[in-house]
Formats: sequence, structure tokens, C-alpha cells
Amino acid sequence: MMKGESVSIRDIEKRYGSANAVNRVSIEVAAGEFLSLLGPSGSGKTTLLMMIAGFQLPTAGLIKVGATDVTHVAPNRRNVGMVFQKYALFPHMSVRENIAFPLRMRKVHRQDIDRRVDEALAMVRLDAYGDRKPVQLSGGQQQRVAVARALVFEPPVLLMDEPLGALDKNLREQLQIEIKTLQQRLGVTVIYVTHDQEEALTMSDRIAVMNGGQIAQIGSPSNLYGQPASPFVAAFIGKMNFLSVEYLGRSESGTQIRVSDRSTISVTRETAAHGPALTYGRPLRAAIRPESISVLQKGLGGPTSIRGIVETSIYVGSHHILLVNIDGRSDAPLQVQAPAGQNLPAFTRGDAVDVTMDSDAIHLFGENGGVQ
Repeated sequence: MMKGESVSIRDIEKRYGSANAVNRVSIEVAAGEFLSLLGPSGSGKTTLLMMIAGFQLPTAGLIKVGATDVTHVAPNRRNVGMVFQKYALFPHMSVRENIAFPLRMRKVHRQDIDRRVDEALAMVRLDAYGDRKPVQLSGGQQQRVAVARALVFEPPVLLMDEPLGALDKNLREQLQIEIKTLQQRLGVTVIYVTHDQEEALTMSDRIAVMNGGQIAQIGSPSNLYGQPASPFVAAFIGKMNFLSVEYLGRSESGTQIRVSDRSTISVTRETAAHGPALTYGRPLRAAIRPESISVLQKGLGGPTSIRGIVETSIYVGSHHILLVNIDGRSDAPLQVQAPAGQNLPAFTRGDAVDVTMDSDAIHLFGENGGVQ
């Protein structure tokens, strides 16, 4: 079993003139951890990964692998594996020769090379494909070869730059599970760049969400999904509804907010009760996930329900999606998600409904984006 090393990233910066691509980022990655760097294009995640790999030098800061300072060490001397989105396989070499390449560069004995290549082929389930050229393989098979080549010299750290981005959805989901299973079995530390939040949620022990060259929030998938620290993180991790609301005060049942002229609701999340002093009528942003909203026929929702009109009803296999316009509001409709097995009425456009929100699942954010 491979032994993963910790990775320490301290106050790393990368400046291009006056622009900061990465701005004072610090992360401690534990040995054997699977950490994803998640963010939109231009957030700095790939630049940070390239600095860890050594393909770009930081303007300031420190990078350590284990106890070794590698900040200014050449890429080939960092002893880290690298997998790219476009595979980067040598087209003139066979699969075996591609996998053997990093071992030959390290002057490993021929007999050991043969044994380790056989093990690597078995590891990625390509035992019968060793003599083929990359062009004779599917995209998924080529990516498996790239993973095997990156792991064959047993690096303590594996860096992956959107390795599944070029694959179709079904194959991408299959390889997500395969890579995560392989990583857990080998014990290697993985730092994985992606812009796909579902991919990050599926594979990661922790996720570092990046925005504007900085870490917006870092935590476990469940922590980021359930306790987003800002509207940006709330919107980027999963689907989220946002509503402009007004603060009305606090009571025994929770924080009271006005959703429309006719409707007020209570927010019982602990985070809602520990923000800065709020004044009556202060504008806030409420956020709630589609699966935390229920829709019933008009009159069946009870006193805490909000009136609404169905705009669209969509069946997507595993669940239904309803778009509901809230009474008295002109902003975008609420998106509601209900499991397909739930006995929902056959709602159609124009139906009057009662909307109920899970008061424990509502997040409140201030005008500056902070949690209230």
C-alpha cells in the first residue's frame, strides 16, 4: 500500500503584474486525504495546482510535501504524480510503454519495471490492453492509463487537473467511483481540480471552494452543503433558491422574516440567531434548497404556508421539479424538488398551491454576503 504524504500550502500567491491569480491561500492537506479544489473558471484552482506540481512558481509563500520544502524544486524532483484532462499519453508508445515511462526515467531495473507495470495494469483493469496504442482505446480507457502511469512510481501525492472533463456523463460518474475507491485502497494523497460540484461532492473528503483567487470556504461535502458561509458557496454547492426578505425580529420560535406582504416565516437555524444586531425591516437574503420545500394543494398547507402558483412541472426520472411563483413577489420562481416516489398531485401550470419551507433549512445572509 502506498503511503500518502501531507501537503502544506502557506500564504501562496501568484501575481501577474497587478493581478492576483492566487491570493494568500493556505491549506493543510492530511496524508491520505482526497481534497478537491472547486470553483468557476478563473477562480485560481488550476494555477494553485500547477504551483503544487512545480509547473508554475509562486510569487510568494511556501509549499511542503511531508517535511520537504518543494516551493522552488523542479517538477521532476517533487515525487508527485500528475494526471491531466487531455491524458497526455505518448501516441507512438504502447500502453505498457506509456506506463513504464516514469520508471525508465527513474532508472528502475527492467525486471522491476515489468512487475510494476503488470500491477498497474491490473489496478486499473486494463490487463489485456498493454500492447495497444492509445488511439485504439476509448476515452475512459485512456484516462485509466494516465492514472496508472501517474501511480506506477508510487508517489505519495497525486495531482489531478479536471481529469474527467472530456468524458460523457455516465463514464465520468463511473470513473469518479473507481478513482475514489482506488485512492482509498492505495492511501495516496489526492488534490483534485474540478469545476463540477457534483463530482467534488462524490469524491472528496474535503472541498476547498475557490473564488477570485481565494478560499471562500473549506470543509467536508456535508458541511459545505449544509452550512454554506456565503451566498457564493450556497449557490455553487448544489442548487439553491434565494429570496430577498425583511428582518422582523426574534421570538421563541426563531428569527421572523417577511417573505411577502401576506407571509412571514420563522427561521430556526442556530446561525440565524447569532448574527450581528439586526434592526426591524433590515433587508436580508434567505436561501433554501429545493428539496427542503414542500408543495400541497391550496388550503392543505396549514397556517405557516405561503401561497403560490405553479409555473412549470417537470419529471426528470428520480424526482419531480416544480417552479412556483410566490404570491406577491415578482422575482424568479422557487424551484422545488420532490422524490418521484412521493405521491404528489399532478400539478400543472396555473395551479394554486401552498408552499411550506423547512425552517431548519433556511440560511440567512446579510447584504455583504455574511451569514446572519
